[in-house]
This record gives sequence, structure tokens and C-alpha cells, in this order.
Amino acid sequence: MYAYVARRLLLIPVTLFGIMVSNFIFAQLAPGGPVEQMLAKVRGQAVSATARISGDVGKEAAGSTGGAAGGPVSKYRGARGLDPKFIAELEHQYGFDKPPLERFAIMLGNYARLDFGKSFYRDESVVDLVLDKLPVSISLGLWSTIIIYLVSIPLGIAKAVRDGSRFDLASSWVIVVGNAVPSFLFAILLIVLFAGGRFLSIFPLRGLHGDGWQSLSLIGQVGDYFWHLALPVSSLVIGGFATLTMLTKNCFLEEVTKQYVVTARAKGLSERRVLYGHIFRNAMLLVISGFPAVLVGILFGGSVLIETIFSLDGIGLLGYESLINRDYPVVFGTLFAFSLIGLLLNLISDLTYHFVDPRIDFATRG
Repeated sequence: MYAYVARRLLLIPVTLFGIMVSNFIFAQLAPGGPVEQMLAKVRGQAVSATARISGDVGKEAAGSTGGAAGGPVSKYRGARGLDPKFIAELEHQYGFDKPPLERFAIMLGNYARLDFGKSFYRDESVVDLVLDKLPVSISLGLWSTIIIYLVSIPLGIAKAVRDGSRFDLASSWVIVVGNAVPSFLFAILLIVLFAGGRFLSIFPLRGLHGDGWQSLSLIGQVGDYFWHLALPVSSLVIGGFATLTMLTKNCFLEEVTKQYVVTARAKGLSERRVLYGHIFRNAMLLVISGFPAVLVGILFGGSVLIETIFSLDGIGLLGYESLINRDYPVVFGTLFAFSLIGLLLNLISDLTYHFVDPRIDFATRG
């Protein structure tokens, strides 16, 4: 098993390299690079992604290096009538005065030294930005995943035990709705109902804590933290519990028909002892070991939209704003962070399989 873990760890840099190559190539093909973004701002034609979301115009460009595709000066939108020397200064400022391959080689060399550069539009390094925003995304993903498991496993077991009953049929309708409606629609509905929409104004709409949070006691800070997380986490839970519930039910139903369950019942064991003493461990193999994979799905899927809707300043919202503004150092930095976390969590998922059931040994696979 140690050899398998070592191979997986050695594959992570190779996989990250492939991801960065793909992202860099796509950036070359994307229209409207940072030079064009700045030219549009100079002409007063641009509105930043932050302004689109919150109504506040973002900061102007700060000097930095890094980036992606840039074309000849004549191909820049909005360059007509401007001094070519000014265009050349912008290219040098954003690092676009070098060929794409050279820029990519410089970027890889910097990444090898864990130097991700500085944002084009924020006077901060990419590492500081990611570390500042990452706790928000981790809070959403971690608490949502834990609550999804706490809801889905008991509900799935109850549906398996009462298979075909009225409870099973009624809960199936709830699951169908939860599976069909995306999380961001639930988020909008919760805002309308409970966050100052047309009805109640119980929960706050943005941020992870309110004004004066630092002056509160420890209990008050914890309460304020969960009060702000209530709606975004609820929207992720409502939109994500359906699949895990059905997986739990199907795993239990599959185990119920196996010979060891028949033998246990023939020995006179109670249904509760058979269910939790024999079936539970085997049925929970796929469910428990899939915890890291579920966390990956929530972090990289629904949380981006949820952060945008609830104005949570997390890494998903940071990546979205950076992509809209063509802030390539931040775009590549957030993609690198997402990719690295995803690869590590997938490895943890495989190790969890082996921990739950030692009979599963990935090292023996051909």
C-alpha cells in the first residue's frame, strides 16, 4: 500500500503539469486579455466582475507579471488612437512582451518555487489572496458535507428498512425534487423566504460574520458564524443529499439478500442486531469511503454559485471575478489550488476505502 501511495504522490506533479498546460492553452484562445481589459478601462468602457455582483467598481490595475495570451498591438480591441509606446508599456507591465512559450516556462519556474506572482488588479500576492479566501470555501464544503451525511445515511437506512412503504414513497418524492432542482435555485428561494425578500428577514444575506464580531464572546462568535452559514449551507444540503440517500438505500438493499444475512437471521438474531451488527459495515463501505469525493464535488461545483449568490468572499468567487477580469495570475493560482486539493482528496478517498475494508488493496491491481 505504501508503494501505491508513493506512486500516486509522484503522479500529482505530472497531473498538475497537464492541467496547467491545458489552462494556459485555453487562456491563449480566450478573447479579451488583461491588456484589452486595461485599454477598455482607459476608455471608460469596462465594469469589473465585482461591480457586476455587488455594485462596487473594482480597483484599477497594479503592476505585476505573469499571464496568458497576448496578440500583436494591432489586434488589441480599443487600441486605435492610443500611443503605441503606451501599449508597449502595458504589455511589459503584464508580462506580454515575451512569447507564449517563454511566459509559460517562466510561470512553471515560479510555481516550482511556490511563487504564484501578484494579482493584476489587487495589490496582493496570489498566495495571500488564496489563503485569505480558502477558509470560506472550506467552511461551506466541510459543513455541507457533514450535514449531508448526517441526513442521508439515517434516511437511506430508514428507506431500505421500509422499502415500498408509504414513508419510502413519500420520501422518494422529496429526493426527486432535491435531485432535480440545483442548489442555486434553492439558495434564491431561501433568500426570498428568509433573508429579506418578500417574506421574512431572519438570516443575513452576505459574509461569514456581522459587524462587531470581534467584540462578541466566543459563544457569540460561534453563534454568529453559524447564523451566517445557515442559508448557504442549507441550500447546498438540500441540493446534495438526494444522491447519497439513494446510494445508502441501494447498498443496504443489496446486502440484505446476501447469504450471511440469511444465516444471521436463522441464528435468531434480532433485526436490529442483523442490521447494525452485520449489514451496516459492508453497506457503508461505498458511502463512508466516498466522503472525500463528495467534499470535492461540493467545493468545486455548487459552492462557486453559492458564494456568488450570498456574497461570500471565498476562493470560488475569487476565481470567478478573476476569470471575468482576466486576472490570469489569480486564475491560474486558484485553479492550481483547486486541482491540488482535488488530487489529494481523491488519494484520501482511495485510502479510506482500504481503511474501511482492508480486503481492498489498490496496490495489487494490475
